Amino acid sequence: LTLGAAVIIALVIRTFLFEPVRVDGHSMDDTLANGEIMFVTKPEYLTGDPQPGDVVICHYPDRGNTNFVKRVVGVPGDTLMFVDNVLIRNGEVVDEPYLTPSRNQNGFSMLPITLGENEYFVCGDNRDNSHDCRNLTNGVPEAITRDMIIGHVRYVVYPFSDARSIN
Repeated sequence: LTLGAAVIIALVIRTFLFEPVRVDGHSMDDTLANGEIMFVTKPEYLTGDPQPGDVVICHYPDRGNTNFVKRVVGVPGDTLMFVDNVLIRNGEVVDEPYLTPSRNQNGFSMLPITLGENEYFVCGDNRDNSHDCRNLTNGVPEAITRDMIIGHVRYVVYPFSDARSIN
């Protein structure tokens, strides 16, 4: 009975409150590094919606329950385009101080896309090495839906020497 209660409590905490998630890959360099363990919170997305700039854990269509860590760059109603790696949202250039210039020089451009009522656009911070909404389906841009966003990355908790908050 005690073991069963502990398992149920752990599942409730992981489903609705928070969970640790390991970074697997380099798509978020230099914000997050391969192998780091992040603390991901969930309550704010149970009652609210992701905002531009949030670093999130999400799932992609047809990729099962594989976790991806990306940054929200567009929310419902936004019109987005890229011109030579520069993000333009609703006609204005977006300042992205979290990008490392040497990791974002592949010259990517994308025609405008307007996000629907339940659509979000996410990208890695290492855009030269990121599979994200810019090239989600066979190299074609595609938004993800709100239910594919699982949680908000708040902190790096391991390695302890690199512990920090994520903005």
